[in-house]
Amino acid sequence: MIEYLNFWKRMLIAAFSGGKIFKIWIGSLFVTCLIGLFFYIRQLEYGLVVTNLSDEVSWGAYIANFTFLVGVAAAAVLLVVPAYVFKVKAVKEVVIIGELLALSAIIMCMMFIMVDMGRPDRFWHVIPFIGRLNFPQSILAWDVIVLNGYLVLNMHIPGYLLYKYYKNQKPTENYYKPFVFISIFWAVSIHTVTAFLYSGLGGRAFWNTAILAPRFLISAFAGGPALLILVFFAINKYYDHMKVKESVFELLKNIARVAYPLNLFLLFCEVFKEFYTDSAHVASAQYLFTGLHGHNLLVPYIWSAIAFGVWTTYVFLSPKHSNNYKVLIPTCAIGFVGIWIEKGMGLIIPGFVPSPLGTIVEYTPSVGEFFVCLGIWATGALVFTLMAKAALDILSGQLRINS
Repeated sequence: MIEYLNFWKRMLIAAFSGGKIFKIWIGSLFVTCLIGLFFYIRQLEYGLVVTNLSDEVSWGAYIANFTFLVGVAAAAVLLVVPAYVFKVKAVKEVVIIGELLALSAIIMCMMFIMVDMGRPDRFWHVIPFIGRLNFPQSILAWDVIVLNGYLVLNMHIPGYLLYKYYKNQKPTENYYKPFVFISIFWAVSIHTVTAFLYSGLGGRAFWNTAILAPRFLISAFAGGPALLILVFFAINKYYDHMKVKESVFELLKNIARVAYPLNLFLLFCEVFKEFYTDSAHVASAQYLFTGLHGHNLLVPYIWSAIAFGVWTTYVFLSPKHSNNYKVLIPTCAIGFVGIWIEKGMGLIIPGFVPSPLGTIVEYTPSVGEFFVCLGIWATGALVFTLMAKAALDILSGQLRINS
């Protein structure tokens, strides 16, 4: 027991140890977290009236970020499969970083759900065995179960492996391999169930499409590699004791070369279905892509997302540009933002516009919502940075029981 407590103590010390740039990064994230906390406390004091949510648009920036981050969490499977199923050595060396990224994303998902509920005590109602989940009738109950299950899986697998590496012992496969294979199917299920939350709402025609779940998965497999490339590039640039091999970058680029064009294709399928049939259900798509009755708040968002997606696809398919990291790194950031817009503002808000009564109420996040969202993203980045720093020290051999 003392040995295990000492392991955690040394992990914490390692997590906060680093150079000047590392400390500036941690400090800036911490300050951003505090700013977000200030605006969340203000929301607690005054209620959801400080947001721009309304009866007509009851899901906004909080749920948009939640939906996007479920995809980020699911993207960890892109490293888990080649590492554990195909036993690619270079990927296996860094797969734990991907699993920690998924863990951070799930934590952010839960934080976004909590702030969207308005009061933290309401969060207890969605905790299994404590709250009243209305399982199995409610898709939301399924979502809560798969997200919590994925959280536990991504805590157990890297936690167990890191502890064994720390003790210079070979991990026992029976203690983690079965959970790895469960996590592969679980990663697909978390994004599928989230898609069913929307497509199951028959009264919201914009979401009531059979390809919403495939769109969610493909967009996760597009944005995921872009984010992982950014993370691994940062590790290679700022961490001296371990380098991510070029073959890992090539694997991620190859996945993105398939996923980004597919993501654009599925978006085109949705656009064709909406506009070619020209039924009454096209109103939400018109509001999103061209504006409706003079209301066009989201039009710049979606066309920016499409432009970002087209540019990212071009760069990944061009060997000349994808092998030039001065082009690839900003493109990955652009591609990641493009997926965030498409699955966030471009998916959630149009589902409410126009309302079932035909009224048009536009929505854009309030200043408070913006800073609460920023604070949660900073919290996720802070948690991931600290976990990744300790994990890298163990994986590189800098932090071991006898060191």
